[in-house]
Amino acid sequence: MELQIINENLSSKRDNNLLSIGTKQTGVNPKQVKTNPFIEANTIDVGLTHLQKDCNVPVFAKDNEMTLSHQEFIEIAYGCAEKVFKNQSLDTPEIRVSHQVKGRTPDAIHIPAKDLLDNQKTVYYERMAFIIRLPGINGTLKGNTNNLSLCLGGVRAYNHENLYSKKSIEKFKFFIGFQNMVCCNLCISTDGFKSEIRASSHQELESKITEVIQSYKMSEHLKEMTKLLDDSLNEQQFAQLLGKAKLYNFLPKEEKALLPEVILNDNHFNTMAKDYYQDKSFCKNDSGEISLWNAYNLLTGANKSSYIDTFLDRGENAYAFAQGISKAINGDSQYRWFLS
Repeated sequence: MELQIINENLSSKRDNNLLSIGTKQTGVNPKQVKTNPFIEANTIDVGLTHLQKDCNVPVFAKDNEMTLSHQEFIEIAYGCAEKVFKNQSLDTPEIRVSHQVKGRTPDAIHIPAKDLLDNQKTVYYERMAFIIRLPGINGTLKGNTNNLSLCLGGVRAYNHENLYSKKSIEKFKFFIGFQNMVCCNLCISTDGFKSEIRASSHQELESKITEVIQSYKMSEHLKEMTKLLDDSLNEQQFAQLLGKAKLYNFLPKEEKALLPEVILNDNHFNTMAKDYYQDKSFCKNDSGEISLWNAYNLLTGANKSSYIDTFLDRGENAYAFAQGISKAINGDSQYRWFLS
């Protein structure tokens, strides 16, 4: 079940065993609900207007050609979503930025920083992440009460560009997936994520974002997440998993090459261990068991401490890791090392 089919008739095409989908009428302005941030780390919340009116746009130094700005990326993604989801309302983009780059106008060169006026200061942000929720496509996995909302978003990091050269192809990260509204963690699948979209124009970026949206298989993603509800780890298995995950980064190169890649680090697994006992929504039960769905959400919650430029890649890796552990429980050998 692909998204472009769902949009033709959401109510009749949905799979009731996976997700109960609500629809909103065209033209309805959705109520903006204050939620926890989808990423934390060293980020701050900003509005699209701030990016449009208050921030400089970096250029390529050798030819003074403009980059595609953060706000343009958001506007293009929003426009793509409007075209694909014609009968759905979209929430206002939620935007997080980090690594502020400050400057000043030429007339303020000799003015002490404390005496600068607002019109003498310049600013832009090296890194930006955003999500856009589609509140009309939401529901719960069968057998679970966590509310999931379809969302899409992306990451732009100028530190991945060589701004000291001439204008060249620029790089963007983009995803479409679900947000668990209990904790605001993102659920990102492999087919709904592009770790590097390369584009040199608005039109090219729009075309590639649209392609990602249209190729995303929502039904398959939901089925795979539902499977995580069927498997669980006891306390010993969970402890074994965390211990092996920490050993992974210190394996000899030859041994590590034989295992699936894990790009999450010790800090993430330390947070996961703490929340195994303390998280109000996804902690262990009274017997010490934890479902893989809950363990996955502990991992995506820990990922909220990642920097913007690694956030989506690690989010997708967390999903692949949870899927792999599920397969290992059911006899698959690829991820078995983490539980043995």
